[in-house]
Amino acid sequence: MIEKLKDRNNQIILGFVIIFLILFVRLSNLTIVEGEKRRENSENIRKKDIPIVAPRGEIKDRNGVLIAGNVPSFTVQLVRSELPKKELEEVAIKLIDLLDRNGEKHIEFPILIEDGNYYYSHDRDIENWLESLGKGYENLKDAEAVFNKIVEENLPFEDLEKGKAQEYLIAMNITPPISVSKMKFLAQIEKESFLNSYRLDINIDAKEAFKKIRDKYNISTGYSDNDARKILIIKHALKQQGYLQYFPLRIASDISEESAILIEEDGMELPGIGVAIEPKRHYQSGNLAAHVIGYLGKISREWEIKKYVDEYKYSKNDIIGKTGIEGKYELVLRGQNGVKSVEVDTYGRTVNELEEFIKPMPGKDIYLTIDAKLQKIAEDNLEYALEEVRKGGTFESKWGDYTFSDKTLKNATSGAVVAVDVKTGEILALANYPSYSPELFATGISNKDYKSLLPKNKRDPIAPRPLYNIATFTAVQPGSTFKMLVGLGAIENGLDPTRQFVDGKYIKIGDKTFGSWMWNDYRMSHGSNIDLYKAIEESVNYYFFNLSMDYDYYKKKPLNLGIGINTFLDYATKFGLGDKTGIEIREVSYGVPDPEGKARNIKYLLKRKLEATAKNYFEDEILNDEEKLSSVVSEIVNWGDENPSRGKIIRDLKNIGVKEEKIYELADLVKYSYFNQMKFKEGDAFNLSIGQGDHAYTPIQMARYISAIANGGYLNDLRLTKKVGDEIVKGKPAEKIVLKNDNNLNHIKKGMLKVTQGSEGTARKLFKDFPVKVAAKTGTAQRFGKIPPESEVDYLKQYLSQIAPDISFESINSKSLEILNQRKEEISKLQDELEKIQEELAALEQANSGSENGNDDKEQKEINNVRARRDRAKKKIITRLTKGYFDEGTRMREAIKQLTDNRVTDEDIDRFKEDYDNFAWFVSFAPYEEPEIAIVTLLFQGGHGGYGAPIAREMFAEYFKLELPVEDEVESTNN
Repeated sequence: MIEKLKDRNNQIILGFVIIFLILFVRLSNLTIVEGEKRRENSENIRKKDIPIVAPRGEIKDRNGVLIAGNVPSFTVQLVRSELPKKELEEVAIKLIDLLDRNGEKHIEFPILIEDGNYYYSHDRDIENWLESLGKGYENLKDAEAVFNKIVEENLPFEDLEKGKAQEYLIAMNITPPISVSKMKFLAQIEKESFLNSYRLDINIDAKEAFKKIRDKYNISTGYSDNDARKILIIKHALKQQGYLQYFPLRIASDISEESAILIEEDGMELPGIGVAIEPKRHYQSGNLAAHVIGYLGKISREWEIKKYVDEYKYSKNDIIGKTGIEGKYELVLRGQNGVKSVEVDTYGRTVNELEEFIKPMPGKDIYLTIDAKLQKIAEDNLEYALEEVRKGGTFESKWGDYTFSDKTLKNATSGAVVAVDVKTGEILALANYPSYSPELFATGISNKDYKSLLPKNKRDPIAPRPLYNIATFTAVQPGSTFKMLVGLGAIENGLDPTRQFVDGKYIKIGDKTFGSWMWNDYRMSHGSNIDLYKAIEESVNYYFFNLSMDYDYYKKKPLNLGIGINTFLDYATKFGLGDKTGIEIREVSYGVPDPEGKARNIKYLLKRKLEATAKNYFEDEILNDEEKLSSVVSEIVNWGDENPSRGKIIRDLKNIGVKEEKIYELADLVKYSYFNQMKFKEGDAFNLSIGQGDHAYTPIQMARYISAIANGGYLNDLRLTKKVGDEIVKGKPAEKIVLKNDNNLNHIKKGMLKVTQGSEGTARKLFKDFPVKVAAKTGTAQRFGKIPPESEVDYLKQYLSQIAPDISFESINSKSLEILNQRKEEISKLQDELEKIQEELAALEQANSGSENGNDDKEQKEINNVRARRDRAKKKIITRLTKGYFDEGTRMREAIKQLTDNRVTDEDIDRFKEDYDNFAWFVSFAPYEEPEIAIVTLLFQGGHGGYGAPIAREMFAEYFKLELPVEDEVESTNN
């Protein structure tokens, strides 16, 4: 054999045999083993699928009235394979001219030509953004310089690493369009990418770049640059589309019907151009139920990408539901896109349209519990009532006009209304003012439109916010509407509701006076025959003060019922106040007040105060030792448990490193401003018993609470959806509230009826002669504090001569800079502390990363402790950055106090600011005999609780389909 292989002919034969064997094996593998896969790949190269957008499911009211539907949206498309190459230039010019003439938005080429000047659109975007930042930015061109200036103005750090600076800015909701890793404007990066795609130098000017790109496409010199640009709009878009030429190129979306007709009529002159019809979200009634429906937007957040793109295979360019029902039921509403198949050549051009077609499946329709007519009445009358309250006008109605106080309440600019079916928990109406049009978001909202929805005074937490769902997000004190629970708790514990008390006008505790509104407003008494019904009817504070402390203050003797404020707070919990309501869309809940938590909160505030002002009070040896400072602060705070005398505090302060000249000042601070406030006192109980103090409930929580009173003590979960697709939504069974005697609720209802029917009822003027008996309660919740001006600095400049006439603005500026440096030094130490903790954590994690069996409990506990310390340190920093600690106005206020040795207080500084007006609550249900519906209204700074009653009356009339008798209508007309 070896001898034969030495023969050259045999070697050649053997070589051919081996080659054929290899080819045979490979061919067998390709045709048999990989045959199916390769046939599939070949088919995929030949056949391509084009998605067809499915119509979004419709949203309707409980009766099938369409609220959010779909309308045909005209989209201009170009199919490259249907457009002869030689005609592309003429077609492009004609099409763009037509769209421009009709004011239609379309795709653009990133080089602009204006008055003979050439610009990159990217540069224009940067210039506009810098201009929006204000003075000092307009001349900056370098991204790093801009970023550094933003950091300098907002972050009090020196030499802070860029990534860390960005993290802090994001925490402060400051997100400049700058890539920190590349230190370039995002628009600049896009511009460079654009130029690189044409292999042009990134520093080339716009005119030269335009010329080179024009030459690259061999655009005829017979065209002007303006016309050439129209051609480049299309050519550039086709270039970006690459090998997806089978895919229709979208040139313009949501064009008018007029433009669509013109394009279709010019079909012969516009080959390859067509108008496709795609579904577009349309809100038939404009703003109706906007905060319930929610709005749409592009996928943008990290969690949205993870959920919709990664998990559910959405395109990153898809529009999704962001809030409300649109967001909650996105996956249900979206539907399933269809598919049209086409054959393409190796260049991606369509050569044939296949018969294969998968029809898009519309999303499921959703039926709400909302009644569109009732919702409309709620929204219109909420707006109308606020308008009349602001000018001290009259709410005109066929059911009787209601004149508001002569006092104008110009800040009554926001409010909410909620109506609930008391038997099922279905929400019949949920209205907010101000509102917005979800239509703005249907195809992506513009920056201009979005800015118009933001509050004008961002420093005012209750400034009008159109996007804000007041009904579910705003929790405020309930005022006198809480009194029903105090009365119920007392009856349940033995109070005879007919027992009469004397309204002693007011109760004096220390230097504070707690009075009934009759005393506060008119220096009069409600009388001597105040039983529970009358106390609710006339909203007699004194009666509820007695119950809160189980004591008759007029007769100066105990009631011996064994009740107290905790009794009534327990009933608040039973009736769902402080809990989430079960509604499908987002809501907030802050819980029922915790009297025992008052001391904890005040100790926390004292700790923060001592940490923030440590430089003022402690010697350097304490300040320079973080552990020692922390220990001293904790020691002082813990003295509050015993609330020692001022003398003892002074003696103890002398022994722990406090500056000698500051001992008495610090003693007075901790004793009178903090320790004396820790104990839960009579005044706290009084406030809580009339719905003031630490109560904070949303309108929707209040509606649930009133429904439970109306229906005999059943706590329903509230809901907004009645049917999803073909599936009827069944709410959870109502929870029966455990009462000692269910009949006790009838006493509360009787008191609420007297509010509208009694001779002194606070809502009698509106409902005395109303065809349906309504039970109700008015509530006026005090909003303490001053309205912050848009600029604190401007305010201080304007009133300085009256606030602190002995000091100059220059001295305040100087002191303010000194405070800034102190606070910078303080936060730098916190940053150093954070970095040390992070290094410690990294070392621990590194040391334990190689453990074969993982970390043991002791090691893991140590790592968790260090992580907790890191999080606390980071929170300290972010709290200071986001709470105005370094704000110029905040520093100037502190400067004024320091320069006057604290003779000028915060109250003195704020005395020229406007006071917040009271919030106005009106809660109600009807009919009294067999309750069906509960309605709650809340008016921000709306003055008196009764001011929301006209809104509820109009809604009751709509719900019960009431009409005036003919003679009344004639008489009303004659008047």
